[in-house]
Amino acid sequence: MTIFRKAVLLCSLAVAFCLTASSAFAGPIWTFGDEDQGLLKLDYKAQFQFLNRDTGAGTDGDGSASEFNFRRNRLALMGAYGDNFGLYVQTEYIEDRNILPFGISDGGDGEMQMLDAVLRFKLNDSVNVWAGKFKYNLTRENLEACEAPLTLDRSTLIRAPFVSTRDKGVAVWGNLFDDKFQYRVDAMNGRNDSASSPESNPRVSARVHVSLLDPEKNYGYKGTYMGKKKVLTFGAAYQTEAAMAYGGTDEVDYSAWTIDAFAEYPIEDVGTFTLSGAYVNYDMDDAYKNGSPDTEVTGLTGEKNGGYVKLGYLLPNIPLQIFGRTEGWSFAKLDSVYDNEVSLYSVGFNYYVRGQNLKLTAEYSALDYDKNTDAEDLNTFVAQVQVIF
Repeated sequence: MTIFRKAVLLCSLAVAFCLTASSAFAGPIWTFGDEDQGLLKLDYKAQFQFLNRDTGAGTDGDGSASEFNFRRNRLALMGAYGDNFGLYVQTEYIEDRNILPFGISDGGDGEMQMLDAVLRFKLNDSVNVWAGKFKYNLTRENLEACEAPLTLDRSTLIRAPFVSTRDKGVAVWGNLFDDKFQYRVDAMNGRNDSASSPESNPRVSARVHVSLLDPEKNYGYKGTYMGKKKVLTFGAAYQTEAAMAYGGTDEVDYSAWTIDAFAEYPIEDVGTFTLSGAYVNYDMDDAYKNGSPDTEVTGLTGEKNGGYVKLGYLLPNIPLQIFGRTEGWSFAKLDSVYDNEVSLYSVGFNYYVRGQNLKLTAEYSALDYDKNTDAEDLNTFVAQVQVIF
């Protein structure tokens, strides 16, 4: 069976499943305490995928590779007691994936992890205090909900060094001026492997955004509001950690800054247009030039700069959204090549059956190395079914 026929079969089965599924998607809710002030809600979130890569299989590694797998497989518990206290706990089963963003892996054992565990205190409408493990405040892309992106997924190239998408610490944030202005400040662990890092200093972030149309007033963003809001938001952030790594025998500081913009505008009987973009610069004092630096000051999450532009169009009378994305990144050192550059292009669509609770996404992407390296350019097709209960 050809890759095209496999993709068509999966898409057909996914659509059939979506059209026959139950419309009850709200997770169970429990109440407790005096006058039922306490609430608990359980959600299940899954993204099941079929992937095909044009390389990586066969005795020479030059044959196409395919697999079915879960991109995300999560249980989330949300709670609140009264108007001023809440919590969010989310676990995830990490699969032994073989087709990865930058190559093919033999896979490994799956494992459970505590993805989020955060206590949320609301002092008033403009001051919130969060403590625990949750997303740090730097790029909009990382802060966009995993289940509400415009494209198939967030950028694989935008992650900060020495951490994942989450970190442990405390954040203070809130909205001012009728929710048109949002501020965020956090102090997180940052690099936390004390055996190899020069010092154990907190990683501090500050982020602001201005919403000129409908406000984006939550802690998390969305990659698309599916035409339900008129949004024009501009954001900027700065992050720093002192003495984070070694460049040769010298301690080096880490800093990063970003600017971003997001616009979505629905026009009656025409459709909804989405445009977003960002630029990020991750700096480690050119540590990669000094002797034998820490390994992670180079590579995908090392010193780099770049950004993305994403476009979307949601049809007016059909729940079909077409999207495209382009990214360009310059790495201090990647795959043993200094000043290496990478370009990524993708096109695809979202077909919404029950909004984000049940949707089908398909995306084709091409990743190109702009300098001659031993690494191969990659072309990937992904079909995904997302379900939220």
